[in-house]
Amino acid sequence: MHDIARTTETLYTLEQLAAGRSGLHRLHPGVKILATLFFMVTVISFDRYSLGRIVPFLFYPCILIAWGDIPPALLLRRTALALPFCLFAGISNLIFERGIVVYLGNFAVSYGLLSLVTLLLRTLLCVAAVLILMAVTPLCRLAAQLRRFHCPALFVSLLEISYRYIAVLIAEASSMYTAYILRSGGAKGIELKHMGSFIGHLFLRSADRAERVYAAMKCRGYDLDLPAGNPRPLNAADIIFLTLVCGFCILFRLVDISAILGSWIIPS
Repeated sequence: MHDIARTTETLYTLEQLAAGRSGLHRLHPGVKILATLFFMVTVISFDRYSLGRIVPFLFYPCILIAWGDIPPALLLRRTALALPFCLFAGISNLIFERGIVVYLGNFAVSYGLLSLVTLLLRTLLCVAAVLILMAVTPLCRLAAQLRRFHCPALFVSLLEISYRYIAVLIAEASSMYTAYILRSGGAKGIELKHMGSFIGHLFLRSADRAERVYAAMKCRGYDLDLPAGNPRPLNAADIIFLTLVCGFCILFRLVDISAILGSWIIPS
């Protein structure tokens, strides 16, 4: 039970942070969503060898982490969960792209290594931007703003319900795991031959639990097309924040800041 409580607490840590009172928390949710999307699109727009062009974008998460009082270690741990998937996706570049870009001392940097590091940095920035958005904006406000943006109601509701009830799925899986261990005579984990049956039973139990939760929600007046409510009007801080984020993204996209700084440090 302690593991379940700890896992659930860890899962909703970002939502607890979203109840903060910093200036970043008080910004309009629509502004924060647009700024995050603009930042991610700009980062993704670079080609796979533009590592130096992407490095200046590290200022964005660093500034927001400090402004929003977000624990950096927590954000790094969450962001690091996405890196292994990109590592496995990009590791083939080391095999197929062996051309040498530059020598760092005796170490040869190949195109494959350069593209792999660029992919990891790009993933790090995009995931960090999304996590920061969730850490400074309550999910209910994000969902309401997505409805005002006319996102599909099914997508928004699916996002809300998945986030809210993933703890229920964890509790069901934990109960089944405990029952399996008690009946297996001291096994240290689920045997591979039982994994299919375990997942199938977990799906059936989850579907049954979901039906009961949905029935309870309908009894309380739940509707897929929930009204988004009246939006808060934009103020000067919202407009300045969005202008600065978009302006710096456009500047870093059009101007090679790294090359300029490098020419100042190491004049030719």
